[in-house]
Amino acid sequence: MEGRPPSQAADVVPSDAAEGRDYTGAVYGSLLAASVAVGAGAGSLGSLPRLELVLLLLGTGLVFWAAHVFARLFGRRIMHAPMSRREVRRACVTEWPIVKAAVPPAVAVAVTPVLGIGPKGAVWLALGVALAGHVGWSTLAAVRAGATGRTVVTTGAVNLVLGLLIVLLKVAVTH
Repeated sequence: MEGRPPSQAADVVPSDAAEGRDYTGAVYGSLLAASVAVGAGAGSLGSLPRLELVLLLLGTGLVFWAAHVFARLFGRRIMHAPMSRREVRRACVTEWPIVKAAVPPAVAVAVTPVLGIGPKGAVWLALGVALAGHVGWSTLAAVRAGATGRTVVTTGAVNLVLGLLIVLLKVAVTH
C-alpha cells in the first residue's frame, strides 16, 4: 500500500481476505445474533416463539448483510463509474459471513423442542451459541493471522468481555 495513490491503496485486499479467510463478518454477525437474542426475550415473542426467534436471527442477518453490501458498494463508488457485476458479487460474498454467523444460533433454537428446552431456554441457548461463535471466530482469525499466543489470548478475552456485556444487557433488561 505504501507508495500507491490513495485510490489504489483502498483496493488492496489482505491475503487472508483474498483467500476467503476474512473473519470480520463472522465476528460481527455472531455479536449481532447475540444482540438479537437479547432483544428477543421469550416473553416478547408471540405464539410461536422458537419460529419467530429463528426468523429474527436469520432475517436480521440478511438485512444487515444487505446493508453492508450496499454500504461497501456505495462507499466505493459514490464518486466513480458504475460498478460491475463482479464487484457486486464480490461485495455479496465478502459480507455473507454476517448471515452465516446467524445460522448456528438459529439451528440451536430450532432443535430446542427435541432437547426439551422451553422458549426462555431457547433464547439463552441462542445467546450462548452466538457468543461462542463470536469468541471462536475472533480467536481463529488471530491464529490464522499468525498472531502471537499473547495476542490470540487477548483477542479471545476482549471478545469474551464484549459478549459478557451483551449477557449483562440481557440480564439488566429482563430483570
